[in-house]
Amino acid sequence: MASLPRLTPAEIGAAGRRIAPYIRKTPVIAVDCAGTTADLKLEFLQVSGTFKARGAFNRLLAAREQGGSLPTAGIVAASGGNHGIAVAHAARALGVSATIFVPETAPEAKVAKLRALGAVVHAIGAQYAEAYAASEEFAIRTKALRSHAYDQFETLAGAGTVALEWVEQSPNLDTVLVAVGGGGLIGGIAAFYRSTVRVVAVESEGCPTLNRALVAGRPVDIEVGGLAADSLGARRVGSWMFPIAQAHVAQSVLVSDTAIAAAQRWAWSSLRIASEPGGAAALAALLSGAYVPADGERVGVLMCGANVDPATLSKSAEGSPES
Repeated sequence: MASLPRLTPAEIGAAGRRIAPYIRKTPVIAVDCAGTTADLKLEFLQVSGTFKARGAFNRLLAAREQGGSLPTAGIVAASGGNHGIAVAHAARALGVSATIFVPETAPEAKVAKLRALGAVVHAIGAQYAEAYAASEEFAIRTKALRSHAYDQFETLAGAGTVALEWVEQSPNLDTVLVAVGGGGLIGGIAAFYRSTVRVVAVESEGCPTLNRALVAGRPVDIEVGGLAADSLGARRVGSWMFPIAQAHVAQSVLVSDTAIAAAQRWAWSSLRIASEPGGAAALAALLSGAYVPADGERVGVLMCGANVDPATLSKSAEGSPES
């Protein structure tokens, strides 16, 4: 880990300039919830429906800058859905082919979106790790450009551009709550803020990947499951993000599937925001009391993904006393 190049705010700024023509500057709204006013950054309004587009575009554009052209085999990625959708979107925008490997458990809504974007989709294995192994074999065989979902310099730098925007939109934040899967998003955000703002990691109880790594003092493999596993279900946090997390992530909290589902219902009934489980995890920490702000603390909540099956959301909302 010590040999990895350092991700700096300057590198994140360069990524921001590189991807600016292709992404949206997502809005921030102030919302009263759980007895406090929180600044919600609506990153689910990003092109492709999640923050992942930032890293996907940065990976392709940086590779094109360095090599002048992209491989004839295009780009390959493994994904539970969201990263693959972002890569497919970026590839189509830049005129290259995309091959995406997903686990067999990937939601059909996400697989359908991948195919609609023109990606070649392969469903392999029950978990992300198996799909990733198949994508690596494909990359070696075809020389396609690899795009890792969370453990790659360009991915983290692209994700860090969320904070680059947020600091301009909400300059007085004390704390930001960020959902964690493999850690690319929180790694980029923490690398930008560098402890000037408290960065709190939020994970589901079924996918406590960073939480367990911080306890162990190193990335470790875990079993993953639960409601948010399709987007937060990495078995191990990335080697790029872990030293950043050790230095600049102030706290790690866990939320239950029940709390995540309740946050989805609250977001829909109160704000008409349709959030996928992983995208609602950070909000769940605030609503459930897993994270309790101090008096006067200004909190930001990252709403990071909206690739949800409307039928699933509708059934969940019907069970809400607020609907």
